[in-house]
Amino acid sequence: MKRSRSIWIVGIVLIGLLVLLTPIPAFAQSCALCYTQAAGSGSRMIQALKSGILILIAPPTLMTVGLIFVCYRKRNQTRIEGGEPSSGEWGQEKSHDSKFRQEW
Repeated sequence: MKRSRSIWIVGIVLIGLLVLLTPIPAFAQSCALCYTQAAGSGSRMIQALKSGILILIAPPTLMTVGLIFVCYRKRNQTRIEGGEPSSGEWGQEKSHDSKFRQEW
């Protein structure tokens, strides 16, 4: 258990280093129309553009956080009522197919 946790930590650290070492121009990719409109406008338009970007980013971010929260809360709901995790076997109870196989 500790080994898998340390692997996760190393992976997160490596991803963080990769993000930090990525050149800044890679993060600054923007469309030419937005750039020319923002460069030629006044301070009110630039502030409106920044507000619009935040408004467009907020709903998908909140929905993603909400989905992660629901998945985290429901993660153990698929386990058997007795508290034991399932073994991964499909159809552990005897079905018509298992009776048929026993007869052969």
